[in-house]
Amino acid sequence: MLKIGIYGICGKMGGRIAALAAGDFDVKIVSAVERPGHPMIGKKIAGYGITVEETIDGVREIDCMIDFTLPAPAMGHIKSCLAGNIPMVIGTTGFDENDEKAIREASQKIPVVFSPNMAPGVNVLFDIAAKAARALGDDFSIRVDETHHARKKDSPSGTAKMIAKVIKEASGKETPVEAFREGEVIGNHGITFANEFETLAIRHDARTRDVFAAGALKAAKFVSGKTPGLYTMKDVLRLA
Repeated sequence: MLKIGIYGICGKMGGRIAALAAGDFDVKIVSAVERPGHPMIGKKIAGYGITVEETIDGVREIDCMIDFTLPAPAMGHIKSCLAGNIPMVIGTTGFDENDEKAIREASQKIPVVFSPNMAPGVNVLFDIAAKAARALGDDFSIRVDETHHARKKDSPSGTAKMIAKVIKEASGKETPVEAFREGEVIGNHGITFANEFETLAIRHDARTRDVFAAGALKAAKFVSGKTPGLYTMKDVLRLA
């Protein structure tokens, strides 16, 4: 049985990961962590029988910690997992270059799955975008658009930045990103290739946050027991 811990378990993503984990007979939540001062610290989460703590200290065995928090606390969580030699799945977005460098350095000592988007379909989208950009980049204009809920802090999203990065690596083209924030949109991403003769549109729309939660659990199952290294959802989905 896979023993996992969840950073930010009382947040929207953490809560959904916990809900899906509770329904998975191959997964057991052994650590529930929230930020210092959170009102749930020291209390048990109804239905899961686990007490919310400020750290992973005192938990004897954790196969993987899953982090969906914010960049600043996530960097501290990485240090804790390094100290405990615990694999990580990092779905947090908004990291700067120094943060990403620290994640790469951490992955030299522990296995880490790091992806700006845990949805399996989005990661297939990355693969399709690269192939399309290589084939069409010379003759087509390329545009990326993304829409998220109004409270999302990073803009463009990490996913949109990754799409633009994949396109640049494949075609050499810098791709503009149109970012929209509205309502309760979970996460919609599109790529449009167009010229005077035709248009090709590729889209992925997330209907529920559970798609990210399910992807994170899939990544946790993948990374547990792996050798140190920096993995992505391409590795989890065997796209690499």
